[in-house]
Amino acid sequence: MASTSHPPMAFSGSLASKTSASDLLRSSRNGVCGVPLKALGRARLGSKKRDFAVSAKVRKVKKHEYPWPEDPDLNVKGGVLSHLSPFKPLKEKQKPVTLDFEKPLMDLQKKIIDVQKMANETGLDFSDQIISLENKYQQALKDLYTHLTPIQRVNIARHPNRPTFLDHIFNITEKFVELHGDRAGYDDPAIVTGLGTINGRSYMFMGHQKGRNTKENIQRNFGMPTPHGYRKALRMMYYADHHGFPIITFIDTPGAYADLKSEELGQGEAIAHNLRTMFGLKVPIISIVMGEGGSGGALAIGCANKLLMLENAVFYVASPEACAAILWKTAKASPKAAEKLKITARELCKLQIADGSIAEPLGGAHADPYWTSQQIKTAIEESMDELTKMDTQELLRHRMLKFRKLGGFQEGVPIDPKRKVNMKKKEEPLLPPGTPDVELMDEVEKLKQEILKAKESSGKIPESGLNEMIEKLRREIDYEFSEAAKALGLEEKFVIVREEFAKTRNSNDQSMHPALKEKLDQLKDEFNRNMSAAPNYASLKNKLEMLQEMSEAHKLSEKNSKANKMKEEINKRLKETMNRPDLKEKIDKLKAEIESTGVSTVMDLDQGLKEKIVQLKDEMETEFAGIFESLGLHVSPPSLPDAKRKIDEFNNEITKVMEDVVNSTDLKNKIELLKMEVAKAGKIADAESKAKIQALEQQIKQSLAEAMSFPELKEKHEKLKAEIIETVESPEGSNGSLLADNDGSKAEVEVNVDANRSFA
Repeated sequence: MASTSHPPMAFSGSLASKTSASDLLRSSRNGVCGVPLKALGRARLGSKKRDFAVSAKVRKVKKHEYPWPEDPDLNVKGGVLSHLSPFKPLKEKQKPVTLDFEKPLMDLQKKIIDVQKMANETGLDFSDQIISLENKYQQALKDLYTHLTPIQRVNIARHPNRPTFLDHIFNITEKFVELHGDRAGYDDPAIVTGLGTINGRSYMFMGHQKGRNTKENIQRNFGMPTPHGYRKALRMMYYADHHGFPIITFIDTPGAYADLKSEELGQGEAIAHNLRTMFGLKVPIISIVMGEGGSGGALAIGCANKLLMLENAVFYVASPEACAAILWKTAKASPKAAEKLKITARELCKLQIADGSIAEPLGGAHADPYWTSQQIKTAIEESMDELTKMDTQELLRHRMLKFRKLGGFQEGVPIDPKRKVNMKKKEEPLLPPGTPDVELMDEVEKLKQEILKAKESSGKIPESGLNEMIEKLRREIDYEFSEAAKALGLEEKFVIVREEFAKTRNSNDQSMHPALKEKLDQLKDEFNRNMSAAPNYASLKNKLEMLQEMSEAHKLSEKNSKANKMKEEINKRLKETMNRPDLKEKIDKLKAEIESTGVSTVMDLDQGLKEKIVQLKDEMETEFAGIFESLGLHVSPPSLPDAKRKIDEFNNEITKVMEDVVNSTDLKNKIELLKMEVAKAGKIADAESKAKIQALEQQIKQSLAEAMSFPELKEKHEKLKAEIIETVESPEGSNGSLLADNDGSKAEVEVNVDANRSFA
């Protein structure tokens, strides 16, 4: 078939001088490569030419609305780059939504509006009434939002007007640019990622994005990500880890999207991959739960060094409705489920799952979104300042330990009978079997050997092992006591008395305490009398002996530790005092004077030098006494052993007299009566009870004062006082022995550590 050639088209106007679209192509159809079609056509036509022209007119179309304006506002929130984001303020204001528990507040607000409307219509002054109603409204708002129930916080976390991830981002960042796509075929709008700066520091932000109206919610899939969203977040994590950007994630999702397509695309694998990867990232990670954090969909971007929660946010493994449907077979039990799940910020902080709570304004975050964003910004800066101080290994270990410490268990505690309902009956006993005595004795003996080796080598006694052994022995003894009570048939009596005591303690009436105490004492006496008949009496006795031995060793260890610390502190203070320039100068000067006399013994010195020695000795003793008193110690001079012995004897005699007086029938009855009156009065006593208590206290004090005013005791006290003064003022012992050492650094002082006794 013959081919026909057509002449090239000539364009007029502005397009005539430019290269045509066909000139930019290359043809290989006729075996010619790299030759423009325009030149090829001329060669084939030769000199034959036709004179005609085709004019092309550009069709008017709608101008492309690119988000970057011609004159961008430099002061826009979020920085100039926020112009690139398709996330713009809503053209229409969001409709206010009133939650069920907020209806009483709306009634007050309606009254305020009605009064204002009446004032405007009538021209009368209702300012006092308006102020009163506004104060009532503010007080009611405060009372309501400081005593929210868990299900109410769930409703606030799901509030349709609650600020979203991008709302917070544009409020806290100076610059932000969104990054799209998972590089695997899709850009999930339910998860938004991007780079931004806070106070000049760059971060990688990622979070769940919900919509602000129905249209946006459908576009964002109500904040429920597909596998593409988690893979996009994973790509940004690798990017941030490579470039060293700290990661901040925002959690607000009811859970991952659980449709058939998501499961086919590997929803579980995508979440699991994120969990594994986040534990190995070498940059700090902070997660903020700003709404609801549901199940693995939230945890997929929540494996962080710090998990922070807004005050009204919730974090759960299953929604309260799902939990109620499983356990109580109806979603109406969701308030009860929300309370049992412990999903609020306050409860999760107590359980150490969350690391902190971020305050919200009264009425929730939607009441003042910008203020809430600033609180989030402050929390991010404080947490990041703490995390950036850690090196890589410390950061990874911190993240690992945060999740390793979650959860806990308790052994040897019976399950509450109410919780046994609908539970499968366990075959094993509720309490663990007791450890055999032979094994415990071996462990105790091994610990003794370790303590002895530590003492011989002047090492530190293994206190951790000692504490663990004491706790273990206590658990074993509690178990043995419980078994003995069961064998003797006293377990039910103990339970009844314990319940009665708990009821009385929770009530305002404290008058039953002495009667219950007496009943409990009688039950204890009965148990102690019959305990030898229990089948496990021998085992219990052995374990008690081992516990007593370990407790004594622990007390001795603590005492030695305190004594060593005190000794080190005393030596340090004494050394500092002896090295003081003024004191050292006085000692050197006095030594020089003594050496210049050429006398071999101190007794041969003249009276002037002796007085100087005594004066210096008194000055140093005063300095040392001040040191010891600052440490809470009393100093007993070593030259007064007889006086100290007499003082101890006198103190013992006083103690015996006081014991005799206290044990007398009259005073003992008064003391018991005082205890009863104090128990009846409780924490808040009326005027009559206070008067009775004061009268009894005065009578007891008067009886003790009369007992201490015996003439024999007074005479002994005066005589002992005169002997002590005479001994202290005698010149014996003031022979300058402090100067015996050349460097003056070894001053021996006997310290009496008994701070509970004093004499005058």
